[in-house]
Amino acid sequence: MSSQLKDKVVILTGAGGGIGRAIAVKLAQAGMSLVLLGGNDRDKLTATVKLAEKFAPCLALPGDLTDLEFLSAGINAAVNRFDGIDVLINNAGVAQNTPFEKVSAAEFDRIMTINTKVPYFLTQKALPFLKKSSSATVINIASVVAHAGYPLQSVYTASKHALLGFTKSIAREHYKDNIRVHAICPGGVYTDMVKISRPDLSAEGMIMPEEIAGIVHFFLANRGNAVIDEICVHRCNKEPFV
Repeated sequence: MSSQLKDKVVILTGAGGGIGRAIAVKLAQAGMSLVLLGGNDRDKLTATVKLAEKFAPCLALPGDLTDLEFLSAGINAAVNRFDGIDVLINNAGVAQNTPFEKVSAAEFDRIMTINTKVPYFLTQKALPFLKKSSSATVINIASVVAHAGYPLQSVYTASKHALLGFTKSIAREHYKDNIRVHAICPGGVYTDMVKISRPDLSAEGMIMPEEIAGIVHFFLANRGNAVIDEICVHRCNKEPFV
């Protein structure tokens, strides 16, 4: 258990599986109190809670992340339960596997909302409470496509470019408030999202969710004065994806 993280409070989105579940378990093992925000699949969220609450308190708040009122209510519930917020991890995201000319306005809006708008406004709503913390940190789970473009992923790529730009901007804007803001840009992580978006890929040579969780833990356990905008994690000898 990391003594410097014990009893710190983290809000995490996208905790129903994959990277989010791995992060939840890793941080619970470090003694952090968890608020798992969003997700309408209660069974998946419950499965994560069962794994995490063996190590630390865990509050699950299922709901629609695209509802800004739900985001406000989630922040308030976290503060009421744990008396503050120390860490926000924007992990929830959706991918895409659609030719550019076939992308609908509805698909564009859905991807940009979940991948960009939600973390933007959730961070904004958490900010007043983060400013009160001595170890305030925001971590955005972006993607290697924030630096490149791949076929059939035009909207997904645009959303992750936007998320990375947002990260860099507020990292500088709120450094004076003692808030550290980071982005993690993984290459191919073997999650359910990848299995659906890229069924041609196998687990061989891909990053596992637990590896990303380890990087998140490193950021939090080694919080210093340095401003690290981002860290990119690539697979070896494979085309990067998600």
